[in-house]
Amino acid sequence: MASVTAMAGALFAAAALAGATIYVTYRREIGEIRAAIKAGGTIVETAAGPIEYAEVGSGEPVLMIHGAGGGYDQGLLVARDLTDAHKIIAPSRFGYLGTAVPHEATPATQADAHVALLDSLHLWKRVVVIGVSAGAPSAIEFALRHPDRASALILLVPRTFDPSQSVGVDNSLQSQAVLRLVTSSANFPFWLAMKVARRAVVRFLGVPPALDALATTPVRDRVTEIMRTILPLSERWPGIAVDNSTELGPWPLNRLRLPTLIISARDDLYKTLPGARFTASQIPQAQLEILESGGHLMLGQSAHVKSCISDFLERARNSAAFTRHLAAPAATGVAAAE
Repeated sequence: MASVTAMAGALFAAAALAGATIYVTYRREIGEIRAAIKAGGTIVETAAGPIEYAEVGSGEPVLMIHGAGGGYDQGLLVARDLTDAHKIIAPSRFGYLGTAVPHEATPATQADAHVALLDSLHLWKRVVVIGVSAGAPSAIEFALRHPDRASALILLVPRTFDPSQSVGVDNSLQSQAVLRLVTSSANFPFWLAMKVARRAVVRFLGVPPALDALATTPVRDRVTEIMRTILPLSERWPGIAVDNSTELGPWPLNRLRLPTLIISARDDLYKTLPGARFTASQIPQAQLEILESGGHLMLGQSAHVKSCISDFLERARNSAAFTRHLAAPAATGVAAAE
């Protein structure tokens, strides 16, 4: 009996030690993430209130609008994979990190805030606007409300309106369990899930888990980086709540007179493809690129997507329609190619 009691005590002590080690590791990593966030962003006063942003690179300006659960850091991460020849301005949207939630937080007011940020940076020239996932609504509003400030519009795995209203987290038990962690702003459980239930977190992020399991080490490392840009949830939850409460309706997309590129994936578990198709069908000059695989993170497709964006922007710069789109009469046709 004594030996059994001693063994049980040893097992309990080992479990307690393992738990303490795990929590110490969590505290170290979450501290590193917080420090990096604090060091990487700048808060600037604008006509729309204080807005956090980061800026890297040089060349043609690009406004990089991040998706749900992100912040300026997620915007920079996405931009890093897509371009190395642009000046990236990456804001934190309403409720994310250092940008507060205003009294009225809609895609339209967010678009106006994007312009206010550019004004505060004395960036008066047109910018390429890239909206990723839940960043797409304010990117579309930017192009509609401020056509004199946008040179081109790029929507990546976008959350957009379509009549079927199909976009959203998939209904699997794994994704719904992770969603509950996110909506409860549970930093440590989400971090732990990243470590011990990676497949569930990957699925929650809209990627078939088999893609991640079979991916190369650099691609898996990028997924890990994206997971880390969701932490700390406690500093991103107000923005997630804004995104969750945003209801989309149809936009007057036929009013858009600028080159537009929309990219989605057939296996995106967030089901952005129906909305991407619908949006492309409504915008004159729109090009739709459908990835055969990659999920919501466009996993393993960075080189292809980067090439698509580069080719699209080069065509846009060289086209007469691009340089004269503001003076063009209203178009009634649709130019959406798969």
